[in-house]
Amino acid sequence: MLNKPWLKEGLTQKEYELIVELLDRKPTTTELGIFGVMWSEHCSYKNSKLVLKTLPTEGECVLQGPGENAGIIDIGDDQAISFKIESHNHPSAVEPFQGAATGVGGIIRDIFTMGARPIANLNSLRFGNLNNDKVKYLFKGVVSGISSYGNSIGIPTVGGEVYFSPAYEGNPLVNVMSVGLLNQKNIATATAKGEGNSVMVVGAATGRDGIKGASFASDELTEDSEKDRPAVQVGDPFMEKLLLEASLELIKTDSLIGIQDMGAAGLTSSSAEMASRGNSGIEIDISKVPTREKNMTSYEIMLSESQERMLIIPKKGKEEVVKKVFNKWGLHAEVVGRVTNDGMLRIFNGENKVAEISAKMLADEAPEYKRETKIPEYINNIEEITSEDIKSEDYNTDLLNLLSSPTIASKKWVYEQYDYMVMTNTIVGPGSDAAVIRIKGKDKAIALNTDCNGKYCYLNPWRGGAIAVAEAARNIVCSGGKPLAITDGLNFGNPMDPEIYWQFKNSVEGITKACKELDTPVIGGNVSFYNESPKGAIYPTPIIGMVGLLDSLEDQTTMDFKDEGDLIYLIGQSGEELGGSEYLKVKKGKADGYVPQLNLNLEKRVQKTVREAIKNNIIKSAHDCSEGGLAVNLAESCFGNNLGVNIEINEKISDKALLFGESQSRIIVSINKNKASKLENIAVKNCVPYEHIGVVKGKQFKFNNLINLDVEELKAKWDTAIEKSL
Repeated sequence: MLNKPWLKEGLTQKEYELIVELLDRKPTTTELGIFGVMWSEHCSYKNSKLVLKTLPTEGECVLQGPGENAGIIDIGDDQAISFKIESHNHPSAVEPFQGAATGVGGIIRDIFTMGARPIANLNSLRFGNLNNDKVKYLFKGVVSGISSYGNSIGIPTVGGEVYFSPAYEGNPLVNVMSVGLLNQKNIATATAKGEGNSVMVVGAATGRDGIKGASFASDELTEDSEKDRPAVQVGDPFMEKLLLEASLELIKTDSLIGIQDMGAAGLTSSSAEMASRGNSGIEIDISKVPTREKNMTSYEIMLSESQERMLIIPKKGKEEVVKKVFNKWGLHAEVVGRVTNDGMLRIFNGENKVAEISAKMLADEAPEYKRETKIPEYINNIEEITSEDIKSEDYNTDLLNLLSSPTIASKKWVYEQYDYMVMTNTIVGPGSDAAVIRIKGKDKAIALNTDCNGKYCYLNPWRGGAIAVAEAARNIVCSGGKPLAITDGLNFGNPMDPEIYWQFKNSVEGITKACKELDTPVIGGNVSFYNESPKGAIYPTPIIGMVGLLDSLEDQTTMDFKDEGDLIYLIGQSGEELGGSEYLKVKKGKADGYVPQLNLNLEKRVQKTVREAIKNNIIKSAHDCSEGGLAVNLAESCFGNNLGVNIEINEKISDKALLFGESQSRIIVSINKNKASKLENIAVKNCVPYEHIGVVKGKQFKFNNLINLDVEELKAKWDTAIEKSL
């Protein structure tokens, strides 16, 4: 190890040799640590950047795309929404409470550094099966960490998703999305420019927690990963609340040139990235950085990821304004350096210079790798699943078992720990297709959700990625909104494995195609590689976070059937498609078969039909047909008001595919019987298949002559499954 110093910093020998060549000398210990975090996958995207460049990032609503702390979209009235998703997988695997909590804190900072007030959080979580004690420990710890931080800081956690599969047993996924509201005149950027301008560290003092967290996030989990607990940061939501208020107050004073969160790689990344964006340099004296521990080295201060800190470049002469605002909120605000014009990042410890590196070399010039791809062997062995391949003796029992599956069951145990009504903007909270948040003082709202089916992406990465976008948009539409843009959280295994990289590349290609077809550009996101454990890689899981706009509060729609006698329609068409389904997983214990087809042109027309019908006040309820298939999704729509249904469908497909197949581009809607012709006319105009499939009636769930169950019995199974598993 002493003869190979690059190994300690997560660098390869070739990367170390390149560093020596670029510097024309051997790096100091501090410099090598700086390169290690900045050239880590987590900060540099060196294995993903070339693929990410293919994503569509521009659109009519996009005010800020990838490259800043978070993206921003226009929602009219000089208002904008900033949102982004990030992962905190490895920290949560070794310290679930703090790992999840600091994941929430970090993404919130990304939002308010853009000048936006965070108004909602969502989470997208993946765990192993709940019959495993370690999984239960991780699940409880993560949920507790998310709720503790979000509840304490006073930002509602309004939605998300939770999946359970053996594929995530050794490496859970903890992805957090935050959404903020701002006036367009208050947009802030993370830029350093203006020779001689001060560089200030504000917020909490720096400690030894989280050192090299970016490098830890860029390596596989092993049986020894518990030793990496010191790489997990420790968050303080009450300190973050003070930092949030101080930062937003300061941004409104027009005293700033730039502001950036000290997230991954801490002071190193914030200083190098801000200088690079501004085509400038920065000098910092780390002896002036407030610390909470004695005798911290330059290496520790530069690589610490202590939470609740920001780097600020004030306009010339505005240092006292910054100090006054932050002192008011009881926070540090110290001048630690200055902006230069030579493009260099220089680090001093008093008079002693400990690092001197080009800022662009760190932020923009990490090696970019085009990795090999190889179709995994299992892909070639996938076969079509037919109804004959799945044994079933009783569809009543099948439906009860599906509703008891933790992936499908109610997530009430999770979201009841979250305060999702704080701020009093939440119109639709967790449990529906998408959350809906009102924009105070306006007759409009935003809809937001996260989506991804890892089984689909494992069986067919291209189609799985495209379906994740399509389903996210479908859920926005079902809630009354127009889909606007996405943020992506791309979770994969080791990119050095050609089969993993094939999954990644194909997933991104599917996302790209769907985003172009549905006009939902990508405004930012996160790549998380190395999600593997000794048991193997996770399912490829490219999570899509989407935001849509409701033009009027009257457009908000939920999934629950409303009134007895209402007609139920299926917009879209069912097919003989059982591959990749939750039904197959529950019955056979594995992901297998061909993923359902996706016709993006049909998808657009289905969404247009439902949105148009909602705008015309025709639809009372709308629910995306997804995991579990038609029977499960109909049952879910029964639970809100304890209403039964009588379903009669004559499809030329098997009973199993009709009940539990997961054909795409389908939406279940209910309407007043007097509006049937209006709905049908809209569907015909848009060339969309539709079928009147039943009526809201009584308290029984009746589906052809195949299922006849009491709604309360179904709901009881669905409601308590997760709690009983714990």
